[in-house]
Amino acid sequence: MVRRIAVPLVCVLVVSGLGGCGGGAAGGVYAFAVQAVAAGVPSLAPFFDEKKGLGQDATVRSMPVRGSLQQGDTPGLYGGTRKPTVCDVARLKRFLTDPANRRKAVAWSGVLGLRTDQIPGYLDRLTPVLLRHDTLVQNHDYKKGKATPYNSLLQSGIAILVDARGEPAAKCSCGNPLRPFNGDVNRISVKFADGTKKWSGFAASSVVAVRPAPRKMERLVLVDVGDPDRGMRRPVGTTGRSDATFDTRTRHPVPDLAGSTFGEARRQLVSAGLAAGYAGSAPPSDDARVIASDPPAGTALRFGEYVTVSVAGATSGGGTSTPPGPTGPTGSTGPPTSSEPTQEPPTSTAPPPSTSPPSPPTSSPASEPPPTTSAPVTSSAPLTTTPTTPTTTET
Repeated sequence: MVRRIAVPLVCVLVVSGLGGCGGGAAGGVYAFAVQAVAAGVPSLAPFFDEKKGLGQDATVRSMPVRGSLQQGDTPGLYGGTRKPTVCDVARLKRFLTDPANRRKAVAWSGVLGLRTDQIPGYLDRLTPVLLRHDTLVQNHDYKKGKATPYNSLLQSGIAILVDARGEPAAKCSCGNPLRPFNGDVNRISVKFADGTKKWSGFAASSVVAVRPAPRKMERLVLVDVGDPDRGMRRPVGTTGRSDATFDTRTRHPVPDLAGSTFGEARRQLVSAGLAAGYAGSAPPSDDARVIASDPPAGTALRFGEYVTVSVAGATSGGGTSTPPGPTGPTGSTGPPTSSEPTQEPPTSTAPPPSTSPPSPPTSSPASEPPPTTSAPVTSSAPLTTTPTTPTTTET
């Protein structure tokens, strides 16, 4: 007796030729397609007309990182400039509250989980910064009256607005809303198209994705992109006119981290004005036990330099968990804890007083439903599938 059994060969969806049928124990490999966005290159479908000067990008070479997932309070993550005009927040507010632009306001606020009447207060709590790293985000174009999401890589030097937990919220030059990149940072395929050419200095090792800081910050601590020896303490919700400066060359000793958890070690480093680094493809879990640091305790480093933390039981693939993503318009994942330090470099003098504005309302949109958005578009190229091919087995 001959019995024929049809065995379908299952292939993954091919995105711009980035996937396919895998073989052997490794199985298929999936890459997240991301659209490169260069500094100074206009968006093809912006919310705001970029010719009207809403934002100004700068020329900034991407800085190296030790760990592709960084939290929003990482010292030195963002840069600033002495010109407080990189993002005209007041103009963006006028544009989004103009009745003539109501449809765009509905789409914009829907991306961020806001009602349109919450836009002014939300914008008042955002802070303009310049990227110091090529940064992965979920970007949004405005097409056919809706916000169209797609994964993109923003070049260092691009001006953005960030929230009180340091997460990207909007791209300054076009006003396009931004959300976190939720793909695998270590499995991306960057597409340079639509007038964007591969920029000098591009390297996958310098790409980061930002996760929210554990608590809201009263001020962001930035590095002057034109003078790296100069740091800036920028109160949240201000444009730079109230910045207080400090010397980033001042040396800070690496604290003794051995025996603490990775979460505790990271808090100590932030308090010391240093960045927490890690080896592998993912950060250790917060409760992983620290066994060593590189450089070791007592080493004097300048503001924003990385300290690589090693934990017990770590594998070549990194830790077992990543920082959680945001759940609301401020990027909050829960109530702030009083033990979490504010991002500050150590200093003998107190920073200038500032007040943190009240949190935006967290109720869901009621005045009009936000536009429906589909899953992030990972490539502008059409999706194709590999056809299923039956095989036969005779018994």
